[in-house]
Amino acid sequence: MTDQAAIADIRTSLLSVPFADPPKTGFLTLEMIDLLVVEVELTDGTIGTGHLHPLAPGIRTIELCIHEVMKPVLLGQPCDPETLWDAMWRTCFIQGRMGITVMASSALDIALWDAVGRREGMPLWQLWGGSGEAQPVYGSGCFRGLGHDGMIEKAERFVAKGFNAIKMQVAHCFTLDEDEANVRDMRAALGDEVEIMVDVNQGWDAETAIAGGKRLDPFGLTWLEEPVMADDIDGYLAVASAIETPVVGGENHWLTYDTRDLMRSGRVPILQPDIMRGGYTGLRRQAADATKHGIKIAPHMFPELSSHLTAAIPNASWLEAMGWHDHLWVEPVPITAGTMAPPNRPGHGLDFKPELFREFPYRP
Repeated sequence: MTDQAAIADIRTSLLSVPFADPPKTGFLTLEMIDLLVVEVELTDGTIGTGHLHPLAPGIRTIELCIHEVMKPVLLGQPCDPETLWDAMWRTCFIQGRMGITVMASSALDIALWDAVGRREGMPLWQLWGGSGEAQPVYGSGCFRGLGHDGMIEKAERFVAKGFNAIKMQVAHCFTLDEDEANVRDMRAALGDEVEIMVDVNQGWDAETAIAGGKRLDPFGLTWLEEPVMADDIDGYLAVASAIETPVVGGENHWLTYDTRDLMRSGRVPILQPDIMRGGYTGLRRQAADATKHGIKIAPHMFPELSSHLTAAIPNASWLEAMGWHDHLWVEPVPITAGTMAPPNRPGHGLDFKPELFREFPYRP
């Protein structure tokens, strides 16, 4: 890096932007895209941005944490994201190690790295020594709330756009009989050439997951995701040992400290960390730890941001695309033939349309 500028100011905004295609998860009502946007301004005028889409209540609490806890730690400090991540971690260790404090740190970390990249005039993947090659993306959003026919129709639209893999959902709204029929018919509709991932969204206990997983094994699934609650590590390992389909998870886990037992078990081949729960620094460290155990990384959501990470680690797997945020960007990141290349613009290369801040203030 060139000589570091210091942090002069930190600003936040809250937005509620309509979905272009509201998700029908079947258990979670999402009417608006509620965003926390963070701007970090450096003493040389460089501005980096980070954002969160928490998918749950608490966005104003995270914003308060940024200003009350993190901002006093960061103001006046050189813009060195890894050093500042550790400083934020030490500052809020008593309050958390998970949850609100990590999400606040993550939004700031994304903004700090963006500022570094913009100041250096380099995209983050290049700053980290990666390649700008396109990476595989699966079409996610075949939501259970669409029902049997709707999930298949959504998957077929993904395939028509060039996707080679899709993700559908089970549990919550369905019995095991219905889940089996839905997956069976999805496989029949798509054929054997399209990869199918199945997401349980923590909807089963271990006993049900083992029974359900065995019933889904014959359909050649790429993975079974979050079969049990995230903190049920014993359940995860029991399911992974009992079924043929690979068991994956990680979007609701927090950093390496929360996935260590999964890594050490040798039974979970892919982790899916969420950039809201670690920022770039936390996910880069988690990816490095996963590499030591032969585990691949398939980040949860946010492919535009995560593409920089997967382009700069040796153990990348898939990116996940729902298309939720495509209409928010000045320059959306295209998906071509089921692949996405990380933006080649400085920093993470993403700028929100300025009119969003005027037209869509936060609606609690």
